[in-house]
Amino acid sequence: MRRVQNQIRRNCKRVIVSALLLFLSTIAFAQSKITGTVKDASGEPLIGVSVVEVGTTNGTVTDIDGNYVLNVKPGAKLRVSYVGFNPQEIKAGNNSQIILKEDNKTLNEVVVVGYGTMRRKDVTSSITTVKSEDLNVGVFSDAASMLQGKVAGLVVTSSADPNGSPSITLRGASSLRTGDAMQPYYVIDGIPGVDISMVAPDDIESIDVLRDATATAIYGSKAANGVIIITTKSGKNGKDRTNVTYSGYVAFDNALKTLDMATADDIRNYVTANKLDYAYDGKSSTDWQKQVLRTGVSHNHNLSINGGSNKTTYMASVNFANREGVVEGSSMNRLNLRSLITTKVLKDRLELSAGVNSLYAKHKGVANGWDGESVLDAMNYYNPTLPVTNTDGTWSEGSGSQNYNPLSLINEDTSETMYKRMQFIGKASLKIMDGFVWNMNYSYDNMQSTYSSYDSHNSQLPGLKDYNGRATRNTYFNNSQTFETFGNYDKTFNKVHKLSLMAGYSWEEKNNNDGFGLTVHNFFDDNLKWNNLTYAGTIDGMPAVQSGTKETIRNISFYGRLSYSYNSKYMLQATVRRDGSSVFGSGHQWGTFPSVSAAWNITEESFMKNQKVFSNLKLRVGYGVSGNALGFGAYSAVSTYGSSGSYFTYNGNSYVTLGATKLANPDLKWETTGMLNIGLDYALAGGRINGSIEFYNKKTKDLIWNYPVSSFIYPFGTIQANVGEITNKGVEFSLNATAIKTKNFTWNTTLNLSHNVNKVNKLSNDYYQTSTFAQGDPRVAGVSANGYTQRIMEGEPLGTFYTYEFAGYDANGKSTYYVHDEATGKRTGEVTNSPAYKDRTITGCAQPKLNLGLNNTFNYKNWNADMFFTGVFGNKIYNGSRAHYTAPDFFSGGKNVLKEYVTSRPVTDNLSNIPSDRYLENGSYLRLQSLSLGYTFHKFNDWIQSAQVYVTCNNVFTITSYKGLDPEVNLGGIDPGVDYRWNNYPHTRTFLIGMKVNF
Repeated sequence: MRRVQNQIRRNCKRVIVSALLLFLSTIAFAQSKITGTVKDASGEPLIGVSVVEVGTTNGTVTDIDGNYVLNVKPGAKLRVSYVGFNPQEIKAGNNSQIILKEDNKTLNEVVVVGYGTMRRKDVTSSITTVKSEDLNVGVFSDAASMLQGKVAGLVVTSSADPNGSPSITLRGASSLRTGDAMQPYYVIDGIPGVDISMVAPDDIESIDVLRDATATAIYGSKAANGVIIITTKSGKNGKDRTNVTYSGYVAFDNALKTLDMATADDIRNYVTANKLDYAYDGKSSTDWQKQVLRTGVSHNHNLSINGGSNKTTYMASVNFANREGVVEGSSMNRLNLRSLITTKVLKDRLELSAGVNSLYAKHKGVANGWDGESVLDAMNYYNPTLPVTNTDGTWSEGSGSQNYNPLSLINEDTSETMYKRMQFIGKASLKIMDGFVWNMNYSYDNMQSTYSSYDSHNSQLPGLKDYNGRATRNTYFNNSQTFETFGNYDKTFNKVHKLSLMAGYSWEEKNNNDGFGLTVHNFFDDNLKWNNLTYAGTIDGMPAVQSGTKETIRNISFYGRLSYSYNSKYMLQATVRRDGSSVFGSGHQWGTFPSVSAAWNITEESFMKNQKVFSNLKLRVGYGVSGNALGFGAYSAVSTYGSSGSYFTYNGNSYVTLGATKLANPDLKWETTGMLNIGLDYALAGGRINGSIEFYNKKTKDLIWNYPVSSFIYPFGTIQANVGEITNKGVEFSLNATAIKTKNFTWNTTLNLSHNVNKVNKLSNDYYQTSTFAQGDPRVAGVSANGYTQRIMEGEPLGTFYTYEFAGYDANGKSTYYVHDEATGKRTGEVTNSPAYKDRTITGCAQPKLNLGLNNTFNYKNWNADMFFTGVFGNKIYNGSRAHYTAPDFFSGGKNVLKEYVTSRPVTDNLSNIPSDRYLENGSYLRLQSLSLGYTFHKFNDWIQSAQVYVTCNNVFTITSYKGLDPEVNLGGIDPGVDYRWNNYPHTRTFLIGMKVNF
């Protein structure tokens, strides 16, 4: 019996082993080796094509000859994909030759143009589109900062001030006026002239930057500085499903760099070593930069919903941002609300949309005035030998004038600004016939700003101690209405003739500067600050009352565009806009702004069909005219009068005396910019490498400036007039490439370079004349007159430094400067301790020779990483902080100085730091602007579609020789490249942790 049982066991083992061997052999035979080749339409092999067995992770990539080898199951299907080509699914087989067709998605993508859209392939103008996923990631108070380094020719100088705004210049400065006159024109969701602060960065879908006049001329008198069109996220047909998305981050900011100021020990050692009489030692040791600066903690939260059906879609979002500045006392918090509902009626021929957007914000700032009344200045100049507070708890005080404890400025001189804004939008689009759609847009925008400030009983600011607390409060209201109606007709005839027509009308009205305020003082205590002005004991009559002058501005426009394309080979476009504005002089209120452009898709020609280099090659040429009416008020062209400060008595009543505050100029009109643009779009390797090269010549005439006039003839000393002329010429290059593409890894890189040459051609005419305009006074200690560092002059660019030339120290250890011949302007070979006005000369320029933006994106499975570099090269910066903080007058007056003053400057040199190239430094830099790493989870449960977590570091490192706080100084305006100490908010290094969740 036992023998039988053993035999049964042996037989079972044989059966099991045999079955296992049979199963393994079945698996082995079930895997078959297949081979094949992947080529493009011209027969060229494609390298690095992904070949994956459908439904598995089993895959490979093609070699240098386009061949692949893969083991797959019988009957398997392969998915073949490659950047720039349409993917294919085929049945697996040996020696398969697969032909991939080019993916024209890039060429067929929709580009937003003025009052319509257009296929990228048919665009004849210079337009750059930046998708939301390609925008900069960081802590931004203004969405415009997200474009820094992303668009060739667009120079964005960011600010770490939570209440600051970036400086933006597109293709060079083309105005002598500052503020809005230097900024691009914003269009948000088709509504022109909207404040960009109304859009939270998380709500942006894409941004289109219209760079040349053939693209911007359709916006007429407001488009000379370029147009930035922002498209926000809208409702989507979710088949009655609601999509919910949350994104948020927390960030930590620290000052990127601080100035190397002398310590208390440095000062004492210097005084001892040089046997100086120093009466300002407060017997303490304080690092005022550490006292003022902090780690700023910021957080941002955005919750959005969207959904709908075939008939109706909706979206709503709420964004809350709280940003702490690295300077104590500075912060910003803002709430943005957006909503939009869209529905179709009349058998889907009429589409109606309605939306409400609102903003509520509070900005808290610190003192940043001239003459030492700035926290950013005081944290450097205040004496480190002084304590923070005296023994009685009061703030320590510096000797002499313009010497304030920075913590006193932060705590005793406070201010905040509240903003409330509401926007209502209505839109309608009626499809009248096939290809013909008529549109109407209406927007009403209402804004209120309230500024409040309080200087306490303990304020150290001059003259305020006797006020026993002073409060100021003012409120201003603005509102605007915009109505536009336009029709678009698009039709293709005989499959090759594509015609597009657009015509429209626009009406705009703005009411600005409607408000009032007052200043009161003599408070019993500081508890309520500005929150109850009736607690004050004194108001100083009418001089304490502030008032705006309400003004109404109206604009009317007629515009049209014609576009023609023959078989997407030859394209022609013409636009014209007729603008009328109430702000200009009689007879000059209307202007016409035309443009014409053409494009040739060279690769569509028969002689290009057999070439294997370019998959797209398009030449574009265009010329257009646009205007600059931004920054004008209702009374720009007329005489204005204001209180002279004196009074007269009439019939027993006292009346204020009025005096001229501005002269009338009935010939005043908008500045006009004409631009010639030549562009070449290219794509190689099936679109894997693509980009553009642009050449432009931009000339602006009728520049406006305040010119001096005779006070014997006119009641006021200056008059605004159109006189000047300025040109900008440049070249821009952009490159987008997929450097590596494998089964699991992709490396994409984008590069943009821009070079601009700016030149002031004319400043005077027969009626209004001036030789130069002096600019850029850093207000250096001891320099009471002629402290400017730049000149605006004919034949030279804006930002031309015009200073003395430093010649070193003489035998007595005093500063010397080169002497120049008055007739020739050349050096005589002599040096002097007291240079004359004639000894100034051109010493450099703030305009960069090259701007760079370089982004690298890496994707590996669910991981993604980004490295973004920015760079500016070939420019000069006047280091106003260094000039000021090494002034002998500063040290002798008991204020702090840079460490180099006590280590490198001869003690015998007591001459003032007059404007010279001693403080003119190389402003070139290369910066790793941001470094990000993220991981995405896909469908890991039933209620979350995807979730991404990421970390980002901004301002990782900077390569520069500049000795100031940061080489990224303001490059806009009419005094670019001057580093002013009183408003130079420290740049920061930011560490950010964020997440995005799609429910």
